[in-house]
Amino acid sequence: MSQPTGTTAPAREPSFETDFWKDAAARKTWDDLVPGEPRRTLPYRLTLEAIHGYCRAVGDMHPLYFDEDYARRSPYGGLIAPPSIHILLMFSCTPPDDWMRSPGTINAGQCWTYHRPARPGDLIRLEARCLDKFIRKDRLFAVHDNVFFNERDEVICAGRGQTIRPM
Repeated sequence: MSQPTGTTAPAREPSFETDFWKDAAARKTWDDLVPGEPRRTLPYRLTLEAIHGYCRAVGDMHPLYFDEDYARRSPYGGLIAPPSIHILLMFSCTPPDDWMRSPGTINAGQCWTYHRPARPGDLIRLEARCLDKFIRKDRLFAVHDNVFFNERDEVICAGRGQTIRPM
């Protein structure tokens, strides 16, 4: 069915590669990680559709994310994304060849601080890097940090974690 004259088709969410092996050869290995070196990241426009899709997928149907009237009357003054949206943002802001996407990576712990909510329409920017790497009990560890900003350079959330890297 064609669109009526003068209208545009609804914006589509970018499709994400689900074959994590596809770009594996292009990813840095543990040996290639340089502590302090920034990771290449991509800006991402957070849409209301992406927020709603994420909320439905995780079963979080709070009215702050769906009901404009409710959200407008809240201390936030409008619709927001849930704090855990950083999960979606992590994949949205990293290219397919990013080392954090390596198959076999194990999350060995993380800690996040939340500063302000992300909102529909925010242009999200990620600053990320490897902080350290070490070997313990024949396992390769990488310590990393991630900071998400909106287009006003306000910190949305920041996290530090450790991953066990594939050999």
